[in-house]
Amino acid sequence: MSSEPEKRAPAETEIDAASGSHALEGENELTDTKGHGHFDAAADFLRLHAAEYGDITEQEIKNVLWKIDLRMMPLMLKIVISNAALYGMTTDLGLAGTLYSWTGSIFYFGYLVSLSSEYPSNILIQKFPVGKVLGISCIIWSALVTLMGATYSAPPMMVLRFLMGVFEAPIFPCCSVITVMWYKKKEQPLRTAIWFSGFSSLITGIVSYGLGNTNTSVASWRLLFIVLGGFTFLWSIFITIFLPDSPVRNKFLNEREKYIAVLRIKENMTGTENREIKWYQIKEALTDWKTWPLLIFTICINVPNGGLVTFAAQIVSGLGYSKLTTTLLGMPTGLFMTFGAWMVAIPAYFLRNCRCLLAGISVLVPLVCCVLMMKLDRADKNGLLAAYYCFYFYWASYPTVIALTYANTAGHTKKTTVNALMFIGYCVANIIAPQFFISTEAPGYKTGYNAILGFLVVAIFMLAIYAVGIQWEINKQAKREAELRAAGVDIEAEREAEMMLDTTDREKKFFTYIY
Repeated sequence: MSSEPEKRAPAETEIDAASGSHALEGENELTDTKGHGHFDAAADFLRLHAAEYGDITEQEIKNVLWKIDLRMMPLMLKIVISNAALYGMTTDLGLAGTLYSWTGSIFYFGYLVSLSSEYPSNILIQKFPVGKVLGISCIIWSALVTLMGATYSAPPMMVLRFLMGVFEAPIFPCCSVITVMWYKKKEQPLRTAIWFSGFSSLITGIVSYGLGNTNTSVASWRLLFIVLGGFTFLWSIFITIFLPDSPVRNKFLNEREKYIAVLRIKENMTGTENREIKWYQIKEALTDWKTWPLLIFTICINVPNGGLVTFAAQIVSGLGYSKLTTTLLGMPTGLFMTFGAWMVAIPAYFLRNCRCLLAGISVLVPLVCCVLMMKLDRADKNGLLAAYYCFYFYWASYPTVIALTYANTAGHTKKTTVNALMFIGYCVANIIAPQFFISTEAPGYKTGYNAILGFLVVAIFMLAIYAVGIQWEINKQAKREAELRAAGVDIEAEREAEMMLDTTDREKKFFTYIY
């Protein structure tokens, strides 16, 4: 009895010895006098195993993606300073008035110093295995969280918060680089939304509520830092041991599966990793027009993050709820953040060039909620609470837009530089945002909501500029390719030749942008 042969992978996901040799020719063509065009580690692996593993099936590709998801996705960290404020931290440490705001902001000064001072975080990610950089950063960060439970005045708390920022700085850029290494462009928004999930609010809420009901000689807010810091420490050890460094260097895939993992992301034309720091790529990242609309967007969309996360407990308790009830009411916020992000990311997987539109529409939700928080009567607790929850849709656009920086940036040094700039913007927003929430205006925080309203409008405008600019780039590329085809140039062969070179998107003549 005969059976139907297994379906083969589509042509665009295959590589053979011929394409490998053509890529070698392409390397000679695309390497200029500065030595810009070099294969990265993944390209070398593809060329080495092309003849051995070139014949793969669709089912094998799906199986490898499933294994990658099971290993890569479970990452979770969360800051718990807001709930700690409920349980007496502000009183015990003398964090009155603007001092509490600066305790929230100083974390991001540490973040900013680590990212911007001669690129220390960037260099770590470039020079060392990204999985180990992420894991060790998490271990040190969690130890600092635990130590916060032992502070007895504002200065030590602020020093620890600053150091936490320094050691958290590599975490999000590491996750960004890992996403680019393992996933196709269309898969990146949803995976980014998953590792940016806010489900940790459920865990911190349950733990906070439980500790708030304890009757011990140790203050509840101290126990909160000790327990959550200890849990994160154990989880960080797990990350350090089991998180792989790259599709080429890992122990959970066999050699054939590694080949498939690299082959999957070949068409991204963004590469995986290259240990050489290329200064011209840093310069290009800073002068590329595409960097700046997304950087401004990142600042604008994270102002709500800096305000709401730092003052979440105060906002909810200001509606008249008790401390323990406020803790429980804070738990759904992470769900609103997470499901909002998925509602934008999932359509982006199926629809091409709709990311900016979807993100812009999602920003309208917190914009309306901002107005409601200012205009609703303070006696309307249910209405204000509903508006507060929906406010967390501000996060819906962020993972998908951040994923655009991965998809539209090639060259390993350029990618890490753009990532660093985006997270510098994240820091700036979270530094300035708490300063708009003036303690004398509690619980209405009129200045804070007015500031958020203005930043959200600018965020939408930046998305429009970016979408129009990328469409112009696409039209220009289509015109150039049409001219080359008319001249008899084999476009697909040329694109194949430059796919895995560690060159920038500007250098690659056939790079495809999306928006």
